[in-house]
Amino acid sequence: MRKLNVVIADDHPIVLLGLLELIERDGRFHVVGQAVGSEGLVQLLEKQAVDLIVTDFSMPAKSPYGDGLKLVEYLKRHYPSVRILVLTMISSPLILTRLHELGVAGIIQKRHLHNEIEVALNAVIQGMEYQNADATAKSLTDNLLTLNERFATLSPKEHEILRLFVSGQSVSDIARGQNRSSKTISAQKISAMRKLEVTSDQDLITYCLETNIFK
Repeated sequence: MRKLNVVIADDHPIVLLGLLELIERDGRFHVVGQAVGSEGLVQLLEKQAVDLIVTDFSMPAKSPYGDGLKLVEYLKRHYPSVRILVLTMISSPLILTRLHELGVAGIIQKRHLHNEIEVALNAVIQGMEYQNADATAKSLTDNLLTLNERFATLSPKEHEILRLFVSGQSVSDIARGQNRSSKTISAQKISAMRKLEVTSDQDLITYCLETNIFK
């Protein structure tokens, strides 16, 4: 069996080095390139045939390919045969579920990298999707409602409040514009986030912006 070619990407050199050592330790894989951002990652993919991408979810840098969900969507669209393992610190069901919907080969929590990478690589060899215990417990994939259906459960007022919030308005701004109290707006925002099972403003904004849910 030939070795599978792998490219790895992470904006932290120490993580990149550790990842390289962990993957090269498995004789079934060969790391053929490393990148510290999405632009470098795509350049590597344009130059050679690759079987597996192992990339960080968040790599802050100016790049036409972005990072996070935007990057994964680009990779799946332009390199559909290449499998993708995503490294992340994110535990939001909203984001994790979207990654699974996009068809990644697996999600590895960075804090468990040393324990999970070997199992994830075995799943790749077997053509299976890797799911760690955290993702399985928190993911929405076992729920009958899809993410779009979850958004459909929002009331018109909740939907409008989230749209305004994601556009950059604060709770106070929205309250003034709606001629309502900040307490009322905050309560409706919290109710909407609970329906979506998202626990932080950042996770909410990340998902909504990168999926154009309010386009």
